[in-house]
Amino acid sequence: MMDVEFIRASYRPDRITTLFVGESAPASGDFFYFGNNAMLRHVQRATEAALGPAEGEFLDRFKAYGWFLDDLVLTPVDKLPASERKATCLAAMDGLRDRIAAYQPLTIVSMLISIKSIVEAAAKAAGSNAARYVVPFPGMGQQTRFHNRMLEIIPLLARNGT
Repeated sequence: MMDVEFIRASYRPDRITTLFVGESAPASGDFFYFGNNAMLRHVQRATEAALGPAEGEFLDRFKAYGWFLDDLVLTPVDKLPASERKATCLAAMDGLRDRIAAYQPLTIVSMLISIKSIVEAAAKAAGSNAARYVVPFPGMGQQTRFHNRMLEIIPLLARNGT
């Protein structure tokens, strides 16, 4: 399997305008930046609905906007028992804090409601005054809620070229 963090780094913009924060890359290997996965399709569909379609690869457009998807936890947690998953997420807050301090995004989007408080605490601890939003994860019947919430916030997200 390709190295998740190596691929993620290749899509990191020079200036991160909007930081999307997921929980972790999935154990299945369906990582956002590998392409051809549900999360990518949902983000692309919502972005194109809000901003219109564009030429070229969506991930290149995402990067050109200054948008970057990082994860709270840098190892998969989706197969862990609930209590261990929660503890692992809490333990990852300091790492996220440090990355937010380095990235200095103008906007932060939590991509899962259950990590919102950790992302908020990490942003505050980093001294970030970025605008913050949260969307439900687009799985388990939440796809329409995710899409509708993304349509609301995408016009508000900081991006290069606007």
